[in-house]
Amino acid sequence: MRYLTNVIGLGLIVVAVSACGAQNQAVEPAAGPASGNLSTVPPSPTAPPSSSPAPAPGSQPGVPGAPRQEVPEGSTKVPDKQLDASALPADYPREVYTSNGGTILNIRGQEGGCGHATAEAAQQDGTRVTVNLTELKGQTGQMCTMDIRYPVISVALAAPLGERTVVLKQMR
Repeated sequence: MRYLTNVIGLGLIVVAVSACGAQNQAVEPAAGPASGNLSTVPPSPTAPPSSSPAPAPGSQPGVPGAPRQEVPEGSTKVPDKQLDASALPADYPREVYTSNGGTILNIRGQEGGCGHATAEAAQQDGTRVTVNLTELKGQTGQMCTMDIRYPVISVALAAPLGERTVVLKQMR
């Protein structure tokens, strides 16, 4: 009798360990987070890799949002005579484009490691638009890569750029 109890107990342990090791099932609430009912949901199939990455949320061409690597299609380069980048470090990119009828500036920023480039239109008047470029740093104690990236950051303007000068400043 004792032998039978040990065999059944061992069988239950094997079944429990096998169930814990299953990787193809996820547990999600059936009727929302407040519900106590849980159901097993089969995993969604993995999409095959595509040659072009899916657009980041908010990164539609000509719309401010998450940084992207390429300038949106249909953008127009701001002429050098309309660009004042004298406040930027010598190695900082100096590329500015307009889109959406001149109401969006697409600016090539600089970021590295765990940092994320951001931009904001700090001042807009009849003759100039001042854009502050900032790199938000990651958490301290976090491991980060030692690379430099040059994303395109979009900034919305209150009115089309027209003949106004774009002044770029790096904030630290």
